[in-house]
Amino acid sequence: MKSTIIFLLIFFVSAGLYGQLSNYEFENYTKGNDTLPYRIMYPAGFDYHHPFPVVFFLHGSGERGNDNESQLTHGGSFFSSDFARSEYPAVVVFPQCSTNDYWAKVDFGLDGEGKRTFSFRPDLEPTLSMKMLMSLVDSVMGLEWADKSQLYVGGLSMGAMGTFELLFRKPDLFAAAFPICGGGLTETTSAYAEKVSLWIFHGEVDSVVPVKFSKDMADAIKKNGGDIHLTIYPEVNHNAWDYVFLEKELLPWLFSCRK
Repeated sequence: MKSTIIFLLIFFVSAGLYGQLSNYEFENYTKGNDTLPYRIMYPAGFDYHHPFPVVFFLHGSGERGNDNESQLTHGGSFFSSDFARSEYPAVVVFPQCSTNDYWAKVDFGLDGEGKRTFSFRPDLEPTLSMKMLMSLVDSVMGLEWADKSQLYVGGLSMGAMGTFELLFRKPDLFAAAFPICGGGLTETTSAYAEKVSLWIFHGEVDSVVPVKFSKDMADAIKKNGGDIHLTIYPEVNHNAWDYVFLEKELLPWLFSCRK
């Protein structure tokens, strides 16, 4: 009896979650011989002649692929909740990075203790996935219904690194950004610090991407005159997004930011 109840609970929770994620339509952006899969959710009562805010969310390395589904694992249900859709109607886009690529241009290595190191290189040619992403952003923002004053981007881990790099490569487009447990090259913040509002999140004991990266980026943005909020979750490892999507002030803050 107990196992039956547990099964039913899992079924109904899964069914509810699927119902939310089914709001995202399947799309592919093609340029030349390259294709970037993405999912897009339109607000209820969508009108092509009415401007809506646009949110891009960049997934982490674990959700890479070409199934056009995995990228919704974290954050998909957050933006498609009844509350978000009713109180903050927006077009939400989840692109998917290919398996062997990366959103940001990063060189990896190992230190003397065998821990992975990151060298951010946005000064180099962007990755193919970043090129396709930038082209997709331009394409979407060229549409009649895209509110040019309310373009937002966020991401987690690899996606947060991609968020920082995207701001550097397109500093004049975005009104706000929310990178989660990521990092970037601090020198690049001068390009967008005064143009984009940022709320940065990280877990205090992140064993995958050191919290120092977010702290350094926040310090650099502040020094360059930026509007910056930094939230560090005590005793949280590399899953800060679980706490970010419980932040009651995230959506009010995000949608209050305008160009």
